[in-house]
Amino acid sequence: MQPRNMSMSGVVDLAAVKAAGEAKAKAEQARADAARQAAQGGGAAPAAGAVPPSALVVDVDEAGFERDVLQLSAEVPVVLDFWAEWCQPCKQLSPLLERLVTEANGRLVLAKVDVDANQMLMQQFQIQGIPAVFAVVAGQVLPLFQGAVPEQQIRETFAQLVQVAEERFGIIGIEVDPNAEGAVQAGSAEVPAGPYDALLEAAVVALDAGDLGGAVQAYKNVLADDPGNTEAKLGLAQAELLARVQHMNPQAVRAAAAENPRDPAAQIAAADLDLVGGHVEDAFGRLVDTVKVTFGDDRDAVRVRLLELFEVIGADDPRVTAARTALARVLF
Repeated sequence: MQPRNMSMSGVVDLAAVKAAGEAKAKAEQARADAARQAAQGGGAAPAAGAVPPSALVVDVDEAGFERDVLQLSAEVPVVLDFWAEWCQPCKQLSPLLERLVTEANGRLVLAKVDVDANQMLMQQFQIQGIPAVFAVVAGQVLPLFQGAVPEQQIRETFAQLVQVAEERFGIIGIEVDPNAEGAVQAGSAEVPAGPYDALLEAAVVALDAGDLGGAVQAYKNVLADDPGNTEAKLGLAQAELLARVQHMNPQAVRAAAAENPRDPAAQIAAADLDLVGGHVEDAFGRLVDTVKVTFGDDRDAVRVRLLELFEVIGADDPRVTAARTALARVLF
């Protein structure tokens, strides 16, 4: 199951990494808050950020695709069901997809696309026939299957999709609370903002505006009071990386790295570009190889930058785990 980038979305690899990491941090924090609330006797209350089961199946059109699919895919894998009213196989497949996604209880969301009303989306996905089913994870498209397929095959495909989302992107889904159904319909029961939500939101706004210095400072402000804040640590590492590469000349940086394989500064700069380009394993491998051939302060500088890049991706990512093992072999 190999992803391909959606060119229409404007999503680049670093954006996918950033979004996935932030979504994972938020989800983990929400689960921790819910567990703490339950331990304190508040288990009946809706979990932070919880959605009702009805929110797991939505109709999507071209106007809302960016928000309802691409952005949401940073939090939960979105299954796309391309269908039409006249399509008989669609009438068999769609209810099955709805049931299996609902059973996944927040690990998946189903977005239904009526091809008659959304011809542009059908063309962009290069669909030749329906029903056609895709997934979008962290802004990247995964073709799943076409036509009506057996339930067991769909279950296996969905299980693999969930595994890919968790292992490659750190996406663990959204919280579902049946009790939230009535609260949403009534427009009540808003979740109170956390103590650092305003600062974290300010950092995200600064990032979106290209104010990398402002984003760095906002994340540092959070960490000054809460050094263990996962979202702020991840955001700071990402903002600092973007600030470092902002004014680089990629051709010059890569030429310098190729000409000076033992130059720590040249390899560190190239590794930053590797990561921004989505070449995570190349970035890690480059720095591990540089640690092998350097000593003293030079080696320590490379090691520190490698640890900083681990923060950008997230400690639970298997690529980080593999690189940590490789680094340990070199150092010890």
